[in-house]
Amino acid sequence: MSLRPTVDFLLHDWLKVESLQSRERFADHSRETFDAVLDTCERIAREKYTPFNRTVDTQEPHFDGEKVILPQATHDAYKAYAESGMLSAAQDYEVGGMQLPYTVEAAANAFFAMASVSIGSGMLTSGNANLLMVHGTDLQKQVFAANEFSGRFSGTMCLSEPQAGSSLSDVMTRAMPDGADFESDALGARYRLRGNKMWISSGEHELSENIIHLVLAKIPDANGLLVPGVKGISLFIVPKKLVDTNGQLTGERNDVALAGLNHKCGWRGTTNTLLNFGEGKYPVRGEAGAVGYLVGKPGEGLKCMFHMMNEARIGVGMAATMLGMAGYYASLDYAKNRPQGRPSGAGGKDASKPQVRIIEHADIKRMLLAQKAYSEGALALALYSARLVDEQHTGTPEDADVARLLLEVLTPIVKSFPSEWCLEANSLAIQIHGGYGYTRDFPVEQYWRDNRLNMIHEGTHGIQAMDLLGRKVLMENGRGLQLLAQRMLATAAKAEASWAPEAAALRDALNQVGLATQQAWDGAEPAQALANAVPYLQAFGHTVIAWIWLDVAASLDGNNTPAAQGRRAACRYFFRYELPKIGAWLNVVKSRDPTCADLPEEAF
Repeated sequence: MSLRPTVDFLLHDWLKVESLQSRERFADHSRETFDAVLDTCERIAREKYTPFNRTVDTQEPHFDGEKVILPQATHDAYKAYAESGMLSAAQDYEVGGMQLPYTVEAAANAFFAMASVSIGSGMLTSGNANLLMVHGTDLQKQVFAANEFSGRFSGTMCLSEPQAGSSLSDVMTRAMPDGADFESDALGARYRLRGNKMWISSGEHELSENIIHLVLAKIPDANGLLVPGVKGISLFIVPKKLVDTNGQLTGERNDVALAGLNHKCGWRGTTNTLLNFGEGKYPVRGEAGAVGYLVGKPGEGLKCMFHMMNEARIGVGMAATMLGMAGYYASLDYAKNRPQGRPSGAGGKDASKPQVRIIEHADIKRMLLAQKAYSEGALALALYSARLVDEQHTGTPEDADVARLLLEVLTPIVKSFPSEWCLEANSLAIQIHGGYGYTRDFPVEQYWRDNRLNMIHEGTHGIQAMDLLGRKVLMENGRGLQLLAQRMLATAAKAEASWAPEAAALRDALNQVGLATQQAWDGAEPAQALANAVPYLQAFGHTVIAWIWLDVAASLDGNNTPAAQGRRAACRYFFRYELPKIGAWLNVVKSRDPTCADLPEEAF
C-alpha cells in the first residue's frame, strides 16, 4: 500500500491546506508545488531509505578508533535528503528556504519516517537550526544555522547526563568564561565547557563537515558554585570542529570526545553517543575545555532549548506514527495473502474446503482496524498540529494566540499517544504475522523495536503526563483546555446529523476529562494530583483522537469510496472499542487513588 493517498486526503480534503496560499508568505505556492515536494520526498524515501532499512538495523555504527563508521546507504540517504532542500523547507527564501507551510513539510517528512526512521531525516539538525534562528545572534544564524540548513553541518541537542537523566535540575556540566583571544569572538560570549553528556543522537559521525552541539551547562557563581535548579542552566553552541566568522573550518578540533556508543534495541542505524566535553583529549590552544558560544542570556538556556525540545517531541510523535503505519501496511499485506483456517458454519468447520485468507477472520479485522485507528488517527493529529504551527506563524494576532495555546496543550499528546498506541499497533502487526512476526524474515519485529524507544525519547511518558496535568491544562487559567473543548464541541455539533451517538460520546468524554482535571487538583498537593498523571494522559489522548476521528468522519459525507468506508469504520471502532477505556483511567485520577504512590518499597 502507498501512504500517498492518505496524506493527500488529510492535507487537501480534510485540512484544506491550499487555503494557506492566500497568505503572503505562501503566495508563491499552489497544489502543484505542494505535490511536487511530496513527489520528491516520496521518491527519495522509496529509493534511498526503504531498501536499506534492514541494512542499517544489522550494520550498526561502530568506532574504528578514529571515527564512527556508518553504512554507505546512510551517507547516500543523508546527501539526498540535504540536496532536496527539506532541512530548510519552511525557512525564508533569504536563507535558502522554500517558505513551505510547515503542514506540508511535516507531511513530506512522513515518507522518510515510514521508510526508515533509523536512517533519519534531519529532525535534530533542522530543530537545532530553527532554535538558533529564534534565539541566536545574526552571526550565529549565518555561521551555524545557515550551514545546517544546507546540510553542510549537522546538529544535536545535548541535555541528559549520566547521573541526571531527565532531571535537568541536576545538570553538572560547567561553563567557565574563556580568557584567551580568538578570531571568532564575534560568534558570541565564549566559554570553556567541562562535563559529560549521554544519549546524544547523531553525536558523532562523518555524514557532514561539522557537528554543531547545542549544550546545556551551568555557569558557576562568584563562589564557584553551580546555581541549583533549572534557572541556573545556560545554552551553548559547541562545534565539533572550530570555525571562523565566515563558517569555514579553522582546522582545529574542539575538545569534544566520543566516550562510547550506546547499542539500542531499535533505531540502530542512528548513532547514539556518550560525549565528554573538555576532558583534554583535544586541547584547544593547549588548554582543556570545549569552546562554546553562549546562546541567549545566561540562565535562560532551558527556555531557549524548549524551542527545540517541543519541535523534537512533535517529530518523535510523527516517527512513532509512521512506524505504526508501516506495521499496519505490512500486516495488511500479509493478512491478504496468508491462507489459514476455515470459517465456522452451522455444522462447524469443514476441513474439506480450502483455507481462507486470514483477513477473512473477524479477529484479524479487529487487529487491523485497531492499527488503522491508532496510526491514521495519530497522523491526522500530527498534521492538525502542524497546521496550528502555520497559524501561529502567519495567522492574525488573535488566531496566532489561539494556535499557540492549543499547541501547548496538544504537544504532550502528539508525542505520547503515538509513542504508546502506535507501539501497540506494531505489537498487533506481529500478532497478525503469528510466529513469523518475531522472525527477521518479516519487518514487523524491527518496527516494534524501533518504536519502543519513542515512549522514552524526548521526554518519557511520565514527563509528558506531568507536563499535561501539572502545567498545560492549568496555564493561563485553563484557557488552552477551554479552547480545545470549544473545538471539540464544534466538531460534535457538525457531526450530529450523521454521527449522533459518537457526538454524544465525545461530549461525555470531554465532560469526564474536565471533571477529572478539576477533582485531581481540588485541594490537593501537587504530589497527590500528579500521582495518576499517566492515566490522565491516556484518557486525554484517547479523547483527542476520538475528536480527530469524528472530525475526519464528518468530512466524508457523500464520499462512499472504499477509503472513506475504511475511515468511517476506524471512527466507529475508536468510539466503540477505545473511548470507553477512559472511564477506568479517569476514576483513579478523580479519586486521587493512592495505591501506587503510598506503597512502601519494601512491599515490592
